[in-house]
This record gives sequence, structure tokens and C-alpha cells, in this order.
Amino acid sequence: MKFFKLDLLTLLISLFILNSCKNQDSIGLGVTSANQLGGSLIDSSTIIVNTVPEDTVVTGKSGNLPMGLFRDPVFGTTEANLAMDLNLPASSAYTLPAGTISIDSAVLVLRYGSGFYGDPLASRYKVNVYQLGERVLSSNTYYNTKQWKYNSGTLLGSRSFFARTRDTVLINAIVSGGKDSLQKVAPQLRIPIDKNFINTILFNASATQLSSNLVFKNNVNGLYITMDKTGTTGAGGTFMMALDSGYTNNGTASTSSTIDVYIKTSNGSTVDTTMVQLPSVLHAAQIKHTYSQAIQTELSNAKTGSRNVIYLQGMAGLRAKVSFPYIKNILKTVGSNIVINRAELVITPTPGSAIPFQPLPEITMYQYDIANQRTYLQDGSTSDRRAQGYAVFGGFYSTSLLNYHFVITAYIQDLMLGKTIDGGTYIAPTDLNTAGTAAITPSTQTSARTFAVGTDKSSPYRIKLNIIYTKLAK
Repeated sequence: MKFFKLDLLTLLISLFILNSCKNQDSIGLGVTSANQLGGSLIDSSTIIVNTVPEDTVVTGKSGNLPMGLFRDPVFGTTEANLAMDLNLPASSAYTLPAGTISIDSAVLVLRYGSGFYGDPLASRYKVNVYQLGERVLSSNTYYNTKQWKYNSGTLLGSRSFFARTRDTVLINAIVSGGKDSLQKVAPQLRIPIDKNFINTILFNASATQLSSNLVFKNNVNGLYITMDKTGTTGAGGTFMMALDSGYTNNGTASTSSTIDVYIKTSNGSTVDTTMVQLPSVLHAAQIKHTYSQAIQTELSNAKTGSRNVIYLQGMAGLRAKVSFPYIKNILKTVGSNIVINRAELVITPTPGSAIPFQPLPEITMYQYDIANQRTYLQDGSTSDRRAQGYAVFGGFYSTSLLNYHFVITAYIQDLMLGKTIDGGTYIAPTDLNTAGTAAITPSTQTSARTFAVGTDKSSPYRIKLNIIYTKLAK
């Protein structure tokens, strides 16, 4: 057995560390009270937090858009409708197949994207398709609040279905020169479309309409897709639809959602079957939130003081404004000669609120700059040297602790010393598709929600700011 000699310095440090364990609320060397690391829990009265509406968000620049009807028992009703254009089968003009054309069927194909939130088991969904009364233009910027014009008097298609967003689908694929065969395709929603509509806009259309895709789009406009409120039963839910991906008749990837038209052509003694696709390349989502009385009360009292409950909701719904107005008082209490070692904000969802709908898997925290634009907190930034990275900054829901944690040490230090001015600090849902970064822009990509305990003094789960600091010797 080998023995190692410990020098005097190592022995003294060991004794100091062991001695410091006598105080469970302190972390440090325990030499003097002047250089001891102390843990201090800031009282919740120093935090002001309120629920406020999220900013509007651009929806026309993303291929992954929400569609659904979710009747949340706490938040109220959220509707997400889709507007999409239609294009000729060819990029510039379309020539009709020779012979007599008859339509076997027409199907609007919408692939499921990544994400569903709601009731996948007890709810049955019904979706309706109408013709748009206006075009979806590539030159326009469309926000979630856009009210689309559509012909509600003529139903072009409808489908009742269950939320089976991960189940592949078997379709009857047409094989050129051979027998049609069953083919397995990615999970998708297939909505039958009225054959008379297809005949009107395509096979029986004028030569002028078929000679130019622009003329075709000006006459047809596109499709409006919405959930049937009567036909959708139960709580419902919100689907993410991957509108910029699809398939062709030979199974290869295409770049858009489509109406697949299966036709039969008779030319003399020759009878053939084929599929014609009307692709959609431009899309936008309309999102409408009708809030419960409880949330309306919170929104109307957002400027009257801190609230006991805060509500966070994706799809451009709700966020929380948070401030620490008395943070500088710490300097008056413990002295100005301190360094913040760690400041952690803890947000806990209301106990029992994770059933039956899970809370947001991740939230973010950001501030406004002097131009009233969103910017990262110092701790969530990639340019501030004190930032410890996305994983340390936090905002992730812990399934074991049942809460969220943000490490905001640099931000609190700067507030305390007056190096930064609080122009508005917010806690909000975040875009889960931006892996590895703390996304701070509003997004339609997240449809979950969380309601958490605010500054309710009677609750042990209230929002808390935990600060560990070092008091330096003068």
C-alpha cells in the first residue's frame, strides 16, 4: 500500500471545507463572514409576473403549419385554419390528355408534420375544404390574424378521421404500363374532393385558363381548410401539417401538397389510367384564440400588479411578463461588495395541470432592447462571455422536478449593478425546431401550453428567484 504526504495547505483547505458544512444554507470556505459564499432565496414579493398576449407571427413562410380545433378546458378554444394556393400540373401551361377524360377520384393530400397536441384517443375530427375567395400571393406577408375570404356556401370536400399522425397509409398507386399496386406512404390526411370542381377548373376549363399558370391561379385562387365545429367531437387538438413535402405517383419526393386526380382516358380502343397532380406551393395559417373567462380576467388585470397564476400558450397565444423591481435592494441589505455566483429562476406548473394535457416541453426567456426589439438575455446570448451555453441557460421542463429552471446569473448581476435597464423581460413558449439555441421569436410551431403558479404567497410552488452570492472582503 502506498501513502502520500499531504502538505499543510491541502490539510487546511480540507478542514475549512468540513467546517463549512455546519451551515446548511451557506456554501464556501468558511474562513470569515466577509468572504463566505451565502445562499439567499429572494422573497416572491420581489417578482412581478403577469400574463400578456403574444406578438403576431408570420405564417406564410413556413411549410410546417398548424391545423385543428382544440377546446382546452382551461384556456378556451383555439382554431387553426389553412389557406393554400393551387397550380396547374405543368409549370407554365397544361395540355389536356387526348381522348375522353373521366375522373375516378380526386384527393387532397396533406402530410402530417412533427407535432400533435390535444386528445388523440377520445376525439373524432372532421375537416372541410372550401374554395378561397382571394389569392395566396408570394409577395405578401401573412400573419396569424389574417381573416381569409372563402366561399362557405359550397363544400368541396370533407373527411372524418382520428388523430393517427404516425400511421403509414396504403394507397393504390398507378404504374405506367402495368397493373396498379398498393403502396405504403408516409402518414397523411387524404380528403376526397368534389369531381365537379376539378372538371370546372381543369378538364372543362377554357384554353386561356390552361395556357398560363398565372391565369389559372387568378381564376381558381386556392383552397381554405378548416375543422368542422359540429363534426369534431371531444376536446379535439391541433395538428402540424408538413405542407412542403409530399410524393409523386412513382413514390419519389415532391415539393408540395397536392390534389391527386385519378383519371381514365378513352382514346379509340385504348383505355388508360393515370394521375394528374395540382400542386400547392404557397400556404398560410389563420389562428384564432377564444379565451376562457379566467384568462380574460388575467389579461384585463395584467397592469394591476403581480398575479397568482401565469399562462403560457404556443401558436402566438400567451406569454408572461416578469420583472424584479426591488433587485437593487439586495445591495442595501447585504452590502454593495458582492458577486452573484448563481441566480436561478424557478417556474412550477400548477400541481395537477399536466393531466390530461402535457405542459410545454420547453420555454424561453428574453428581453427588449432600447429599440423595443427582442434580444437575448445575457445568459442566453452567444456573444456574452459570461453565458454558459444553451443547456445551462435552461427552460426545459423537468419530468422529475415538475418545473422549469433558468440560470440568469449575468442578467441579475447587471440589473443589480445598473448595467442594464429592464425594457421588458418575458417568459414564453419557444420554437422546438431550433435545436441547440434559445429561440426568442414567436412561432406557430409549438401548440402546447402551460399554466404555472405566479407570486401566490400561500403556495410553496410560487415563482422563485434563488441567488447565491459571494460577499467580498473590503
